[in-house]
Amino acid sequence: MSEPSNRQRRKEARPQELLDAALALFVEKGFAATRSEEVAARAGVSKGTLYLYFPSKEDLLKSAIRQTLSAEIAEGARILDAHTGNSSQMLVEVLTDWWVRIYHSPGSGVFKLAITEMRNFPELAAFYFEEVVQPGCALIARLVTRGMDSGEFRRIEPDHVVHSIVMPLILLCVHKHSLAACGFAEPTLQHPAQFIRQHLLLILEGLRQAQAPATSLKGLPK
Repeated sequence: MSEPSNRQRRKEARPQELLDAALALFVEKGFAATRSEEVAARAGVSKGTLYLYFPSKEDLLKSAIRQTLSAEIAEGARILDAHTGNSSQMLVEVLTDWWVRIYHSPGSGVFKLAITEMRNFPELAAFYFEEVVQPGCALIARLVTRGMDSGEFRRIEPDHVVHSIVMPLILLCVHKHSLAACGFAEPTLQHPAQFIRQHLLLILEGLRQAQAPATSLKGLPK
């Protein structure tokens, strides 16, 4: 069987090149401000060629989200299902590696787009919620619930734990593509792997603590 020609290999690689160019521009300039012809130019093709693969900017962003964050969530589910260690190890060791990989991937820029632009694109917001927010939170909730069921973690509303884990890490990714991209990175955040691990260790300590006395909660909303 003959090897594919350079032209054939170039054609097969084109969708990926277009997605890479699109996501980079969306994160740099903003989704609304990026024109389709700019994406085509960065990928080295004509605007007509771009439309053969992706009829709209929305299709480009949806495909980029599926290929980056959706794929990472699916891989995380596979890892959780295969994990035979305890939940504490999963929370700190495995989740650290998972988030470090997301942080260093192009998909980390999607968090910035979700926060800054999706209010103006309700269809994309719904897509992001269904593709990323719901399955991502469900994945981490499974891990937390497993630890509670095994007696490793104290009983807390799993959704509260999930958001306590996820929100700082999302902001870490946003920081990468905003202030840090302008050269204003906080010293602590220049070492994302260390920050992520320490954050998850703090969460773990909170999950392991005995229930606080009721008197210490006086004056706080229930």
